[in-house]
Amino acid sequence: MADAPNLLFIFSDQHARHVTGAYGDGVIETPNLDRIAAEGVTFDNAYCPSPICVPSRMSMLTGRWPHRQDCWTNDDVLSSGIPTWLHAMGAGGHRPTLIGRLHALGPDQLHGYAEREVGEHSPNFPGPPRHGLGPLAGANDPDPRALSASGPGLSAYQAKDEAVVEAAVDWLRRRASEPFCLTVGLMLPHPPYVADPEAYARYEGRVPDPVRPVPENEHAFYRWWRTDRGIADPDPDDARRARTAYYGLVHRMDEMIGRLLDTLDELGVLDETLIVYASDHGDHIGERGLYWKHTFFEESAAVPMMMRLPGVLPAGERRGEIVNLTDLSQTMLEALGAPQLPNADGVSFWPLAKSAGTPWRDETFCEYCTDSVPYWTGGRAVQQRMIRAGRYKLCLFDSEPPLLFDLAEDPHETRNLAGDPAHAAVLRRLTARILEGWEPGDIARRMQTLRRDKDILADWARTIRPASQHVWVFDPAINVLAPR
Repeated sequence: MADAPNLLFIFSDQHARHVTGAYGDGVIETPNLDRIAAEGVTFDNAYCPSPICVPSRMSMLTGRWPHRQDCWTNDDVLSSGIPTWLHAMGAGGHRPTLIGRLHALGPDQLHGYAEREVGEHSPNFPGPPRHGLGPLAGANDPDPRALSASGPGLSAYQAKDEAVVEAAVDWLRRRASEPFCLTVGLMLPHPPYVADPEAYARYEGRVPDPVRPVPENEHAFYRWWRTDRGIADPDPDDARRARTAYYGLVHRMDEMIGRLLDTLDELGVLDETLIVYASDHGDHIGERGLYWKHTFFEESAAVPMMMRLPGVLPAGERRGEIVNLTDLSQTMLEALGAPQLPNADGVSFWPLAKSAGTPWRDETFCEYCTDSVPYWTGGRAVQQRMIRAGRYKLCLFDSEPPLLFDLAEDPHETRNLAGDPAHAAVLRRLTARILEGWEPGDIARRMQTLRRDKDILADWARTIRPASQHVWVFDPAINVLAPR
């Protein structure tokens, strides 16, 4: 039985949970996200299934871990034979619509959505040239140019989101008289760390320095990662500009979310609509000397998640239970009375959202696996996995020692307990749990096999130049970096 006739799911990209008023940031102005939190339920321990875009998003679609659908990297193609929560919505009588970002590669650009507007900013297929960012080239990647090309200006990502929200407002005005199931996919606050001059000026001089420095006993992988990615010793002015711009991007995103809420209110359907907000992963923006995502630290692997439905969900409550984006898809299905995905790893937490104290499995996973092909990997393939179980988080690396944190005693993840004899039993138990059905050598072999297939597909696309569908075409001249 449905608790909600309508759904508005707002899915952003690379929003660090802690840069939200509702999650305790005293500088950022996010009145619209804060309103959703104040009038609904906020999840304090929500995680992504992978700390990079495509595998996180595809796992959210299917409710399956990345290794259960061979989708680990940003050039993997999700099989159209795997049903998504949108297929389940359709099976339940809904007509799911997407406006904006999906970030799926391959010929299937719907994956269960019945219709789609605005679309992606890049081709459907790996191989052809990607979108041009002009003076911001490379600033959207794990690349030192993300810091040097930062500050006031304008990126096409912000311009695209403005077009997405405009289309979503128009769609709601045309369609909200009937039950709807709408996803609005935003790109902000994903780098480039460039915000329009007004938003940038609003936070200039107000954004505090990172509170978590590079640890003296830094883990070997992350020490290598910072050095390889050219951020071991960033220019302080570059770092300050990047953080300031990031706050400006979050601010602009919140304003866009406000437009959607105002439109629902104007149409008289705000309180009849389940509003869900989440992001695909976080961003370090300088914490621990790191930027972007790619890690299992809270700044990267944890995500903001909140939902609002007056009369069904309580107002102003928080949930400390551990949930994942793979669970969120199942949750939205239950809320709208649609069938659950039958072979998903995710489990609906809708009863928990409605009632505090509802029994729940307090455990989740996150995995980060790459081959050596993308230039930002430094030519290094890795297989890494994290488990969060109760108060503990264990991060397992294929080539380096593990990290074990007690988040109840050490929420900033500064003390590695993996070598502590007092925590040896915890380490053994969680290691065994991580390795159930997941083995680094097996993952590496599967990724190597998959890479050979992907190389053929990329060469085909470079030669044939197949037409892309659902693409927002922009002029690289949109991208501007203000002179210094």
